Amino acid sequence: MFEELKKHSVDEKGNLSPIKRMLCGLGAGVAEAVFAVTPMETVKVKFIHDQNSANPKFKGFFHGVREIVRTQGFRGTYQGLTATCLKQGSNQAIRFFVMESLKDWYRGGDPTKPVNKFVVGMFGAVAGAASVFGNTPIDVVKTRMQGLEASKYKSTLDCALQIWKHEGPRAFYKGTVPRLSRVCLDVAITFMIYDSFMDLFNKVWK
Repeated sequence: MFEELKKHSVDEKGNLSPIKRMLCGLGAGVAEAVFAVTPMETVKVKFIHDQNSANPKFKGFFHGVREIVRTQGFRGTYQGLTATCLKQGSNQAIRFFVMESLKDWYRGGDPTKPVNKFVVGMFGAVAGAASVFGNTPIDVVKTRMQGLEASKYKSTLDCALQIWKHEGPRAFYKGTVPRLSRVCLDVAITFMIYDSFMDLFNKVWK
């Protein structure tokens, strides 16, 4: 999705402006949230919370999915959609903005200059770190909105306000350090694979 949006946003020299880097990443993240991440994350979070409760209702993952759909309808798999769109949208906006900006700096403004895959990995780690600090608060709200106690929140905004009121601002950054190490490595590897795939794709489909 990012490459498709990028293709329609570059200038005559093939360069992408800083604002468009962020917007293309945002668009890719929102599409990801709507079509894949929200239902998967909602089911995962509900299942984890259920298994950690005193009396688990779900006998297994697929039984859990059936129970969620039976009791809450298809809508039950899309709880926290707004928060997930905010999380994935900001996530990819930050990551692609940082990655594309670092690549542009490395290339000296020449979009045809190749970037070594090891360098891509290092840039990916930086992009991952930036996304952790940039959207961990949104991730915390998203997780609460998708949990078994999501019904106590009136909306995504109400959830954020209740966390701030009852737990304080530090609650929005719970788990930042362990998440940081995991995400940096994950994003570094992902961008290296993504870059290699795009190189291959462009050679095959020239």
